[in-house]
Amino acid sequence: MPNELTLVMRIVIAALCGAAIGFERSQRQKEAGIRTHIMVTLGASLLVIVSKYGFIDIVGTPGINVDVSRIAANVITGVSFLGAGVIFLRGGYVKGLTTAAGIWSTCGVGCAIGAGMYIIGVVATMMIIVIQLILHWSSPSSENMTVSEISFRTEYKQGIISDVNAYMHELHVKVLRLSMKKKKDGTVLINMTVRIPHTLMPDSILDAVSRKYTVSEFTAQL
Repeated sequence: MPNELTLVMRIVIAALCGAAIGFERSQRQKEAGIRTHIMVTLGASLLVIVSKYGFIDIVGTPGINVDVSRIAANVITGVSFLGAGVIFLRGGYVKGLTTAAGIWSTCGVGCAIGAGMYIIGVVATMMIIVIQLILHWSSPSSENMTVSEISFRTEYKQGIISDVNAYMHELHVKVLRLSMKKKKDGTVLINMTVRIPHTLMPDSILDAVSRKYTVSEFTAQL
């Protein structure tokens, strides 16, 4: 069994790897940042160390069967539930999936380093960071947009739904869901779930909609 100083170094290295992954996530204001990733790698490495070396004194004892892999297996299961907590669905748009996958992979890094596989853990850390950056650069439209609920009341006219949909496209707003409800006074209430760029504020959408339609009521929920 390695001495305790070596085991402490494993925990420290795992925490540093978690900090590196978490720093990239926190730079883009993601749900899980530096502290979360440090806790995941630190906890995973600690539990793997306990799993691997904590039962040496009873291994081989007559009448006692020990499966040292069970703790590590349950670490992965537990982190899977943690990752599920950062995923949510809104308006047909899944958010947090990459962060959840990153947390799960980060747990693997902690397990590897806790088991003494330093090179594998460090290389995996670098790969996770590079992949996160590549995903960010290759899909800027999804990373830099926010799902919002928008409603406004305007005068009813034939083809209003397709007209609104086309106008939102001109504003670079992606419509995820669009419906309308006719009112007795000849107006129509338009309800939309949209994905808008972070640079476009709800007030800007109100101004744009007001220029094209006669708007008597407008609400936006981020």
